[in-house]
This record gives sequence, C-alpha cells and structure tokens, in this order.
Amino acid sequence: MNYGFVKVASAIPQVKVADCLHNGKEIIDMIAQANDADVELLVFPELCITGCTCGDLFKQRVLLDNARKALHKIVDSTEGMDITAIVGLPYESRNRIFNMAAIIHDGVIAGLVPKTNLTPLEKNWFVSGKCSNKVYATPHFKFAIEFQDEFTNILPTSNIKSLYGADLIACMGANVEHIGRHRHIKEMMHLHSKRCTCGYIYSSSGYGESTTDGVYGGSAMIYENGELLKENERFQMKAQLLITEIDVEKLRNRKLNTPDFLRHDYSDLTEGIEEVEIETRYYGYLIEETNAPSLSLTRPICPTPFVPQGEELDARCNEVFNIQVAGLCKRIEHTHCRTAVIGISGGLDSTLALLVCAKAFDKLGRSRKEIVGITMPGFGTTGRTYNNALHLMQSLGISIREISIKEACTQHFSDIGHDINTHDVTYENGQARERTQILMDVANQLGGMVIGTGDLSELALGWATYNGDHMSMYGVNAGVPKTLIQSLVAWIARHHVDEASATILRDIIDTPISPELIPADEQGNIKQKTEDLVGPYELHDFFLYHLVRNGFSPRKIFFLAQHAFKGKHEDEVIKKWLTTFCRRFFNQQFKRSCLPDGPKVGSVSLSPRGDWHMPSDACSDEWLKECEER
Repeated sequence: MNYGFVKVASAIPQVKVADCLHNGKEIIDMIAQANDADVELLVFPELCITGCTCGDLFKQRVLLDNARKALHKIVDSTEGMDITAIVGLPYESRNRIFNMAAIIHDGVIAGLVPKTNLTPLEKNWFVSGKCSNKVYATPHFKFAIEFQDEFTNILPTSNIKSLYGADLIACMGANVEHIGRHRHIKEMMHLHSKRCTCGYIYSSSGYGESTTDGVYGGSAMIYENGELLKENERFQMKAQLLITEIDVEKLRNRKLNTPDFLRHDYSDLTEGIEEVEIETRYYGYLIEETNAPSLSLTRPICPTPFVPQGEELDARCNEVFNIQVAGLCKRIEHTHCRTAVIGISGGLDSTLALLVCAKAFDKLGRSRKEIVGITMPGFGTTGRTYNNALHLMQSLGISIREISIKEACTQHFSDIGHDINTHDVTYENGQARERTQILMDVANQLGGMVIGTGDLSELALGWATYNGDHMSMYGVNAGVPKTLIQSLVAWIARHHVDEASATILRDIIDTPISPELIPADEQGNIKQKTEDLVGPYELHDFFLYHLVRNGFSPRKIFFLAQHAFKGKHEDEVIKKWLTTFCRRFFNQQFKRSCLPDGPKVGSVSLSPRGDWHMPSDACSDEWLKECEER
C-alpha cells in the first residue's frame, strides 16, 4: 500500500459448468496476472470453481471432490505471493454443503465464509451458514466478505462489518440478468458503500454459465464511498480483470468524522450476530511499508474536487445558489433590515454576492432598488473592472453609489505618517479598511446590512484584510471556493439573467483575479494579480479539499497533485504553492476564528462555529517539514 491506496481487482473468469480443472486453471492464471500488477485484494464470483449453475450436480461426489482438489491447487499456486484472493465453491463439511467463500493467501486457506442468505432455489443444495461479523486484517487494510443476496438484504451484514473496522467489502455475486436489475444493483452499491464509508469490490458470474433459464452478464464494479471508480463491460465472451486503487486512508479519515463510527458500544446493533465456526482462522502478513513515488495509479485524480463535470455541474450550481439565496433571505427577514449594502468591484466574488442579493430580494418580493451597490474606486482600480461594476449594477436594476476612497486614504496615510509612494501592506490594507468603513457606515445610515463577498479559498489562505474585507454582517460566499465561483457565475449567466447581463458576467469571469490595491501598469491594465502572488486557485482549492475533507498529509496531497495536474504544473511549482498553502493556512487561522455568519454549502467549511475548530496558534512545523521533503 502506497499513500493509503490499496490496489484491488474484480475478476470475471470464463468458466465451464462443472469443469473444476478448467476453472481452477483459469483462476490460477488470473491470480498470477493480478499479482504481477501488484493487486493486494482480488475478488472472484461466488461458486466460480464449479460454476453457479450446476444445479443438482452440487450433490454429486465427483463435483465436490474435484472442487476441493481445484481449491488446493489454487492455494498452492499462491505460495510466495502477497495477494489475497477470494474464490467461491461448494464446500462440504459435517455432511452439509455450503456455498462458501475461501480466502487464500501465500499458500494457505486463511478463512472460510459461508453464504447465509440463500435464495429458495439454492436451498435445494446448500445449507445456510451462521451469520459472520468476522473482519480479516492485513497490515494495511481490513476487509470482510459479503454475498450479493446478503448485500441486497434489508439488514446487510456489511453494515456491522464496517462498524467493526472493515475498510473493504468483497461482494461475490451470481446475478441473472434481466431488465433494470443491473441498474438497481448499481444504485444500491452506490448508496451502501456511501453509508458504510467503505470500498466495495463486486464480482458476478459471467460467460460460460448455463443459459438454460437465464443469462449471466459477468458484472464487475469497484466503488469507493459512493463513487464508482471502475466498471467493466458486461456480456463479454472472455475473462476480464478489473483493476484500480481504493484510498483506504481517505475512508478511515472520513469515518473519524462520522458519528456512527465514533460510538463506543455496538451491542444493540450486533445482538444475535455470531461468528462463523467453519474452519476459519485469523491471519496477518507483513509487507514492507513504503511511500515511494513509484506507485502507478490506474484511477484518475480529479483536479477540481469542488467542481463536478457535465450535468452534475448544473445540479451543483443550482443547489449552491439556492442555499446562498435561502440563507440571505432568512437573515434579511430576521433582522428586518431595510437595505442590503454591498461593495461592487467588478470582480468574481462581489459579482456572485450581488447576484445572490438580487435573487433573494426577488424571492422576498422586494424591489431590487433596496439593494445598494457601492463602487469605491481606489489607486489600483482599472477601467475594465470599474465599467463592469457599473454596467452590472445598472443591468440588475439596483441602487448605485460611487464613493472614491482616494482622498480619504491620502489623508489617512498623511495622518499616520505613511509615504503614499510606498506600496506595502499598510498601503494595501488601508484601502481595504477604508472600503469596509464606508460600507458599514452606509449600512448604519440606511438601516441596512453589509453583505460580505469573501470566499472559502480566500479564507483558507487568509487572503483578506483583517477587519477590512474580512468583516461583514453576513458572508454569502463563505462556503464557496474560488474554482466553483467561476462555474457558478457562468451558470447564472446561462440560466438567470438577460443577454446584456450575461455578456458582462462573461467578461468578469475572464478578468484576472486581483484586489486592485496597487496602481495599474502604464497601459491601464491590472498589475497586481492574486494568483501571481499566492499561487493558482485551482491548486489551492485542490490542497484545501484534501487537507480538510480527507485529512491528508502534505506528502500525499503532493502525490495526488502530481497525478491530477500532470502536464500542467511541474513538481517544483506544486511544491512551492503547497508550502505556501500550508504556511498560510496555519498562520492565518486567527482570521477564521472570528468570521461573520455565512451559509455552509458543501462538505468543506471553515466556520469556527461548524466544521473547523483549530487553535489560532497551532504549529505548522510538521506540515512544512513534509512539504520540504518532497
């Protein structure tokens, strides 16, 4: 296991019904192939050694003996291998036949797990085994066995096994295809793996099974916490081996934040569940732990974890926008404020906040003229952002005020003895605080509320002036990362405004992100570009998601970023900005410790009243040390 990943596989062998010698050889070949690919856990369909359609042949001595012989050949073939394989066969014990899963590792049968929830047809040949909550452990992961008919039961045993520590569930199936069944299984596997916060490796009988009364499509799927990582193409006439990686570290970290997994006593949930007693034994084996960058991932790593693709993006934008609007509606109603006051810069954040305000006032049945947009030109304001701010406010039909901050800041710098030609942090923050003072005072003057514009990415980096743009009376963007804001504004341009407004929004999206606190260049273009100073937001949002949502170390985040941004960002660039992110994330916590209210919209939130509780003086040395070691 590298970086928390476990390489797993689902195998669909090409079986011959009742030909154990052929099937055993097929299984041995597939185990060898998977072992060569560094697979650690390999799952076959149930009854794969004989085929699942043998019928009354399951009671024939020839079949039972040959199945046992084939099993031992398979076991012998794994000697010296690190792989764990799970195969299915009819297994005779104490004058009864069980539909059995055999766990094989390094030349031994490490465990036997019988099927409990038999179909009416299966009861003609098999005896139901005792329900087992046994979880098998390796140095890197824990797993449990489940049969498809148990997985689809009202009370799946994998629920309990997950509570007892199973990271992965190996699900063995023998699924007869009919219309809609495959989709139903996928839906259940999505929900079940999400509910159990586990990985699911599913393998079901395929080509070669008897078609007397049904067809077996040979379905292989691998899920991770509700996400389908990989699936095969069914109805193939050859053996298939589906390989990918499951991030066990992510699963364990998420369980740490799931209340059900933090309970101390599960006796009320496990009453009546017994361990299986049929020739089982626990096992463990050692594999040298390594975090070498040689790990070759076969699964893609999404570079934009906050921004889904395709139709899901429209659904995400719709939901986030409605959450923002609903939160602001409630706050306006509760405070009985007469106006909403918002600073409009012509940038992305203030644009989204204004669009939220406009929609909120529409829903409340109030005039948009009660929204007061204030543009506050300063020393770095460019014509492009200034005009976009004015034109957007005009197109949305709100009240417009223009208040320059130049004279006030000039006087302030003179009062405190600061050289106006020294463009340092005092020069920049003085302008930001002047703008905030104007907004707060106008809000008091009009009986209104200042709507904050700062976003989640800026909060993570501390890219805000303390008691300047850091402060408001309600921050509608506090839960929205910068990469998603770009998509949100584009989505609103397509669905919620007229063409004139949409044209303005598209130009705002194309404008470089900047606080515009430093004078423009000689051509009047933006000189101070945020991403030149603190790094690309696509990288910072990637770092933020995996640090906060998944609890990953800088070492692992760097490894994931290498794969996600391959061909776009060099390793040294990733390392530079990852170090910047970790340093700023720790050092700027004091700004997040006193945030104004704002709605949570996703799984990552930095509100001190909700998801993120971090001391302002936490030491970042260990995180920065990992950054330097990359």
